[in-house]
Amino acid sequence: MQFDKKGKDDHQLKSIYKRLLYPRLIEEKMLILLRQGRIGKWFSGIGQEAIAVGSTLAMQTDEYILPMHRNLGVFTTRDMPLTRLMAQWQGKLSGFTKGRDRSFHFGTQEYKIIGMISHLGPQMALADGIALADILENRNKATLVFTGEGATSEGDFHEAINVASVWNLPVIFLIENNGYGLSTPINEQFNCKDLVDRAKGYGIQGVQIDGNNILEVFATISNLAEDMRENPRPVLVECLTFRMRGHEEASGTKYVPQQLFEEWSKKDPVKNYEDYLLKEGVLTEEEVKQIREEMTKGIAHDVEIAFNETEPQADDNAEIQDMFAPDPTVLIAPSTEQTEKRYLDAITDGLNEAMLKHNNLVLMGQDIAEYGGAFKITDGFVNQFGKGRVRNTPICESAIVGTGLGLSINGYKAVVEMQFADFVSCGFNQIVNNLAKTHYRWGEKADVVVRMPTGAGTGAGPFHSQSNEAWFTKTPGLKVVYPAFPQDAKGLLIAAIDDPNPVIYFEHKYLYRSLTGPVPEGYYHTPIGKAHVLKEGTQLSIITYGLGVHWALDYLQKNPEISATLVDLVSLQPWDKETVAEAVKTTGRVLILHEDTLTNGFGAELSAWIAEHCFEDLDAPIMRCASLDTAIPMSKVLEDSFLAKSKLNDTVEKLLKY
Repeated sequence: MQFDKKGKDDHQLKSIYKRLLYPRLIEEKMLILLRQGRIGKWFSGIGQEAIAVGSTLAMQTDEYILPMHRNLGVFTTRDMPLTRLMAQWQGKLSGFTKGRDRSFHFGTQEYKIIGMISHLGPQMALADGIALADILENRNKATLVFTGEGATSEGDFHEAINVASVWNLPVIFLIENNGYGLSTPINEQFNCKDLVDRAKGYGIQGVQIDGNNILEVFATISNLAEDMRENPRPVLVECLTFRMRGHEEASGTKYVPQQLFEEWSKKDPVKNYEDYLLKEGVLTEEEVKQIREEMTKGIAHDVEIAFNETEPQADDNAEIQDMFAPDPTVLIAPSTEQTEKRYLDAITDGLNEAMLKHNNLVLMGQDIAEYGGAFKITDGFVNQFGKGRVRNTPICESAIVGTGLGLSINGYKAVVEMQFADFVSCGFNQIVNNLAKTHYRWGEKADVVVRMPTGAGTGAGPFHSQSNEAWFTKTPGLKVVYPAFPQDAKGLLIAAIDDPNPVIYFEHKYLYRSLTGPVPEGYYHTPIGKAHVLKEGTQLSIITYGLGVHWALDYLQKNPEISATLVDLVSLQPWDKETVAEAVKTTGRVLILHEDTLTNGFGAELSAWIAEHCFEDLDAPIMRCASLDTAIPMSKVLEDSFLAKSKLNDTVEKLLKY
């Protein structure tokens, strides 16, 4: 291994050595603790330390790094106290996640480190969002994100690099190619000679380096980052290395040929660099011994402190409360000055008001800029707010949701438009595992709104008509809203954008141009979590939301002899239990109506809750009126028969006759 100190003096070379040695000695201590049964799991990065340490030294301390679970050197090089790291690994209260997540699955704004989730690839899009925020703020910064060679097969890897390339984002995508994804060798993972060659396909620079050479890693990342700060663009860096331990210790290494261990043991990053410094006279054997003894003693001391830290105490209320970031929004009441507007125009108005108020708000979606979006909701926005804040995206829902989270982490707000709610399935993992869990895991907000044009009634068929709100109402950490009227469409959108938590905002396509109503002027909120009682009656209560509200209104208008209380939920998560309970108590009969299919639709949760909490107020079984348990057909005849509206009259009659 050839080292080039590139003008570094002895003090700098010695400092790098200490940075490189420290995580190795921690790892050796962890392996001892594992054999002693004092810890239960460990992902070893022995043999790969030069990548984590060298690249972290190359980045400025206020630049974000997004590491993986074998990058201990990132955390130690950022001077994170071992006592707190050990507390994190042991699930102690003084760790970074209050015992809620393990190992390196956490982030910290203090050290500008954003940890991974177990799905590996999704963190790469977060780097895009972080870098985009830097670009919009005119900060000359670079962002570094790690991935393994195995995760380069994930769609998130390709989506994130493509977005960074199209938008010229200063992100260093660093691949640690250690030869194996758990037990699967690289020849069974990809068929290209070198992973760095993939850079050409995205029109970006690619660099391959010896990941075990600390000085080469440091110099390469330093030079790239320095240039990228002035000339923003992404770069793909492939670091060739080897994992000297198992994927994690329990998996062992029997699947790896012994000759590879013999070959790579000669390339040990710590030993080779230590030998180089000894040969150059930068270090002496006595100094090496002294450094190792001092570090080993300090590690043992810090580890024992962490073992004695407080264990978390289970508190259901605290756990539930921490699913969401506190919302400091002071609610603004609607103005009495109103204008008649279409449902669609009310959404446009809400977005416009929010863009004017929040200069750190970014809109992202397919065709939303010059074209104005598939439904023309953002028509004219790019001329008013610029392409920096109104961004056409490639067709990559996962990367764009992840980019939204990255923007939030770096001080921005994001609204992501799904062209159709059906397409959110392509970004599902980012929503339910990243957006929804971030605050609970490590206390960071996820200030992202996902707009969801939803619903049937337009003959659009199985992939443009689904009502998929129930996918998200069961996911803790998400707020879910669904306005039925133009006034609420505007007020709820503004409330969702002001809320620092992830909000899934459903907007019904059928209502866009078919429904008009009075919409207050200016900036105001429709409170999330508060239902509206639209009618009061005595015979039955209809609990509904979205297009179901209008089905119910139409039905009751045509059947004036029926005295019904009509509740528009408005918000599905959280939902207004108090108003629902009062409606049940008033009438004793409950019909739950929604456009979604019957089985496991949101109505099932409403029904279960009412049965559990309001049983004594019921005079009849709770009845649900929902759509057929099939995919949504295109034909109008078939679609009309599919929809819950076709079953409403029979369900009401059955309930009233009970």
